[in-house]
Amino acid sequence: MPKLEFVDAHVHFYDMQHPELHYGHWQPDVDPPLIGKRMRELGERNFFAEDFIETTRASNVTKAVHVQAAIGAPDPVKETEWLEEAAERTGFPHAIVAYADLRHPDVERVLERHCEFPRMKGIRDFSYGDFLVADDFHKGYALLEKYNLHASIAAQCQDMDKLAALANKFPNTKIVIDHAGNPAERTDEFFTRWKQGMANAAVADNIICKISGLGMGDHNWTVDSIRPYVLGCIEAFGVERSIFATNWPVDSLFSDYDTVIAAYTEIIADFSDDEKRAMFAGNTEALYGV
Repeated sequence: MPKLEFVDAHVHFYDMQHPELHYGHWQPDVDPPLIGKRMRELGERNFFAEDFIETTRASNVTKAVHVQAAIGAPDPVKETEWLEEAAERTGFPHAIVAYADLRHPDVERVLERHCEFPRMKGIRDFSYGDFLVADDFHKGYALLEKYNLHASIAAQCQDMDKLAALANKFPNTKIVIDHAGNPAERTDEFFTRWKQGMANAAVADNIICKISGLGMGDHNWTVDSIRPYVLGCIEAFGVERSIFATNWPVDSLFSDYDTVIAAYTEIIADFSDDEKRAMFAGNTEALYGV
C-alpha cells in the first residue's frame, strides 16, 4: 500500500552560524523543559531545508510548515526572511509561523514586516507568566485577525480553560495547540487530567490540535505509549480539527522520521481513507493555505 501524502505541520530549520539569528533552545548552557541536556546535541550541527528534504525523502512528505526556531534573535523578522530565501531555493517551507512579542507596544510594526513575506501565516509567542489572561497579551493578540494570522500556542492541560476563553474572546482567530498539549507524563492519573484539559479546549471551535512532539515527554516512546494521546486528540477535536506533525529535528533525538510516520499511520489505521488524508495533509493545507 502506498504511503499517505504527509504535510508536516511543525518543523524547525536553523543555521547556528547565522550572524543575525539566535537559537536559544539550542545553546550549550540551556536545558529546555521535557528534553534537558539532550537538546544541546542539535546545536552541534545545522539543519537546513535541504537536510529536511533528504531526511524525509522516503516518507512522501510534500509540504511543511516551519514554526519559530530562532528564540532570542534581536529581530524576529530576520528568521522569516531567511526562511523565505530557503523556500525560494528549495521549495521548503511552504508556510511560516514566526515569532513576535505580542505584549510589546510596537508589535504591529513587527507583524507588518513579517507579512511582507508571502509564506507568513502565523505567530508563536511563548510569552511569560499568566499570559493567556494578560491584557497586554490580548491587545497584541487582537492584531492577528487584522493580518489574517493564526496563533500557535504551547498550552498544557492545566491551561486549556484559559485557552478556550481566549479563543472565544477572539473567535475569528484560529489557535493551534502545539504538540498535543505537551503531555509531560505517561501515567493513568496524568492522562485523565490531560484528556479533560483537551476536552475543555475543544469546546472552542476555532482551536485546532496539532498532534506532534510526543517524544519530548516520552523519550522511549512506542506506538502503544503514544496511541492514547493521538487518539485522545482526535476524540476531543474530531478529524476535521486534528493535524499531524513531527517536530523535526527535535524529535529526532528520540526516533527517526519514518518511524514516527509509521506510528501515526498504524494508530489511525481504522479511520477512513478520506479521514486519514485530511489529518495527514488536507487539514494543514486548508489551515495554512498551502
